[in-house]
Amino acid sequence: MKKIIVPIDFSDHSENALKAAAFFAKKQATEIYALHMLDIQEVNLSQSAEFSQEKAVFFLKLAEDRFKKFLQKDYLEGIKVIPIIKHYKVFSEINAIAQEVHADLVIMGSHGASGLKEFFTGSNTEKVIRYAETPVLVIKNELNDVNFSDVVFATDFSQESVPVFKRVLTFLAFLNAKIHLLYVNLPSEKFKTTPEMDALVNSFLMTAEGNTDRLSNVNLVCSRYIEHGILNFSNAVGADLIVMATHGRKGLSHVFSGSISEDITNHSTLPIMTFKI
Repeated sequence: MKKIIVPIDFSDHSENALKAAAFFAKKQATEIYALHMLDIQEVNLSQSAEFSQEKAVFFLKLAEDRFKKFLQKDYLEGIKVIPIIKHYKVFSEINAIAQEVHADLVIMGSHGASGLKEFFTGSNTEKVIRYAETPVLVIKNELNDVNFSDVVFATDFSQESVPVFKRVLTFLAFLNAKIHLLYVNLPSEKFKTTPEMDALVNSFLMTAEGNTDRLSNVNLVCSRYIEHGILNFSNAVGADLIVMATHGRKGLSHVFSGSISEDITNHSTLPIMTFKI
C-alpha cells in the first residue's frame, strides 16, 4: 500500500481517520493525501460576480490556513502528507481523485449512529462507498494501531464475490490477520440447507484459492436480520475489522442491499472496510 486518501473536515472524526492513515504510513512508507472539500457554490450563493470572487478567495485562503495548522500533528512527523483542497462537495470526485493519484485506500472518520459529522452527514459515507473503486475504510473511534488481527469477511459466497475475496487477501496480507468468512442465513426463501451451504462454500474456496484449506474459518450464523448477524458474530469473536463487498452505484451486493451497509456502518463500533465488486 503506497497511497491513502483521507477526507478532512477538521472534526475529531476526520482526525481519527488521519491517525489511522499515519499508522499505515509508518508500517509501509505510505503517502497520505489529505483532502478538504470547500463548497464555493454555497459561499457564493446570491452574490454579485465581483463580490462572489472576492469572497471565494477569502474563504479559500481561510481554508488553506486552517488546513495547514490542522496537519501540524506530531503523529505525522516523518510522513509525506500532500494537502488537496477542492472547491466543491461532490462525493464522486473522491473516487476521481483516488483514481488520479492511484490511491490504494480511502479512510473516512464516522460519527456513528447519530449520523456522520459535518462533511460526513446523513448518508454521505454510503455515497462515497458507492462511487469508490478504491477500498474504503470507515473509522468509528480513535485507534491505537491498525494491527487488525481478527477480520470478519461477510460474504454470500457467490462466484461474483471471489475477485473481491482475492483482493482482500492481498490487501490484508501484511497484517497477517485471521480472516473469519461469515455467511448469515436468513429465515426466508433464501435460507440454505447444510448440503447447499457445503456446496456453495466449497465451490467458492476452490475458485478463489484452488483448495478448501480455509473451511475451518468458515462460519454460518442464523439471524432474522443480516446486520444483526454480522455485528453479533463480529463482537462474539472479538473482531478488529469488518470487511464487505459492494456493487457500488447499483446498491450493495445481494445480502447487503438497501440501507444494510449504512446500518452496519452507523451501529458498529468496529472499523468497516468495503471493496467494490
